[in-house]
Amino acid sequence: MIKNPAFYSVIIGTELLNGRREDSHFSFFNQELVKRGWEHKVNFVIKDDPDFLKEVFKLVKSDPNSVMFSFGGIGSTPDDFTREIASVAFTFEYPVRHKEAEKIIIERLGDKAYPHPIKMADIPRNSKLIFNPINKMPGFQLENRFFFVPGFPEMAHPMITNVMNEFYPKNSEKFSCFFTAYASEARLIDIMEALSDKVELSCLPSFGKDDKRSAEIYLSSFDREILEEQCEFFKGKLKEMEITYR
Repeated sequence: MIKNPAFYSVIIGTELLNGRREDSHFSFFNQELVKRGWEHKVNFVIKDDPDFLKEVFKLVKSDPNSVMFSFGGIGSTPDDFTREIASVAFTFEYPVRHKEAEKIIIERLGDKAYPHPIKMADIPRNSKLIFNPINKMPGFQLENRFFFVPGFPEMAHPMITNVMNEFYPKNSEKFSCFFTAYASEARLIDIMEALSDKVELSCLPSFGKDDKRSAEIYLSSFDREILEEQCEFFKGKLKEMEITYR
């Protein structure tokens, strides 16, 4: 498992961008990450464009800490490019026939596996299969960090849950501190700029009744001692400025 994983999601489907369907993958996957203590780094929603998909996969691969979940495009219709593009982008080869995937497809469909569904067994070399509990048609993964599942939520979501439970069940490395400061974010900038670069900061401003301003402050770090020190530093500065927080 990557020690400090950077989670990417790639959601593929022209139908999501032209309004024919609504995406449900982002919210599901984001919730899976949050409840385990992980954070989403990037989410892409892209059309069925093989050239652009290749560039996205290359970008993901260039991040040494990337963990990617790709949704859609692993079927056998002419607009399903993910298997081939993933193979070229991640292994520099064209797909090869995966014998176990081939067996599963034949057992599931019999003679109907030919001539087209059997192509779903052509995946990147050295792939491992991801079990599909709904109709048994597998997804696949590379290096325990690049995961490819169908676009159908009823299939993809239980597959993702199983993968997360196996490989990225809980982030026990990262610590966090959260509070709300009752002031405009502008008044807090000097404090935020003085924080250690070993602490990640998120500031979410909001308006309350009568235009009263507040800011939700979220600090996180892989170093518990530094996090606690910086959290107390921030709250101490708020007290000095007579800004309330909770």
